[in-house]
Amino acid sequence: MAVLRVNPTRMEMTLMKRRLAVARRGHKLLKDKRDEMVRRFIILARETARLRREAEESLGAALRDFALARAVMEPGALSQALLYPARRAQVSVGQASILSVRVPVYQVEGGMGETVLPYGMADTSAQLDNAIRTMGEALPSLIALAEKEKTVALLADEIQKTRRRVNALEYVMIPRFEETIRSIAMKLEENDRGALTRLMKVKEMLRDREG
Repeated sequence: MAVLRVNPTRMEMTLMKRRLAVARRGHKLLKDKRDEMVRRFIILARETARLRREAEESLGAALRDFALARAVMEPGALSQALLYPARRAQVSVGQASILSVRVPVYQVEGGMGETVLPYGMADTSAQLDNAIRTMGEALPSLIALAEKEKTVALLADEIQKTRRRVNALEYVMIPRFEETIRSIAMKLEENDRGALTRLMKVKEMLRDREG
C-alpha cells in the first residue's frame, strides 16, 4: 500500500491520525446506511414481487376476456365500444425520502370512481364487460406497482454507490492513512535515535576534553 507524500513531522502525524479517525467514522456511518438500505430494499422487493404477481393475474384474466370478446364480437363493434374510457383517474406525483434517497410517491387524487361501461349491451359480450371491469379494478395495483418498482431501482442504484464508497474507505483510504502514520512514526523514531546518538557522542567528546 503506497503511503501519502507528507513531511514526516509530529504535526503531520497528528493530522493523519485525525483524518484516519474521520475516515473510520465515515466508514461506519456509510456501512450502517448501506445495511439499512439493503434491509429496506429486500422488504420493498418482496412487496413489489407480490404486486407484480397480482397485476399479472389481473391483466392475464382481462386479456383472456378480451380475446374471447374479440372472437364473438364484430371488429367494428369492439372498436366502437372501446372508444370512450370506462374509468377516470387523476394521479399526483410527489417525493419522499428513504435514507436521503429521493423516491417517487404516486397518489390517486379524489379517488377513482366505479367502472362504468361506456357502451350499450346490444352489440357487446359479457367477456368484454368482465375485461373492462378487471382492468379498472387493477388500476390501483398498477399505480402502486409503478411506485414500488421505481423506488426499488433508485435504492439499488444508491446501494451500489454506497458500497463503492465503503470499499474505497475500507480497502484504500483507511489502510493508506494507517501506513502513512506507521511510516511517519518509523521516521520520527529514526530521527530520535540519530539525535540521541549525536547527543551521546557530544557528551563523550566533552568528557574526553575535561579529562
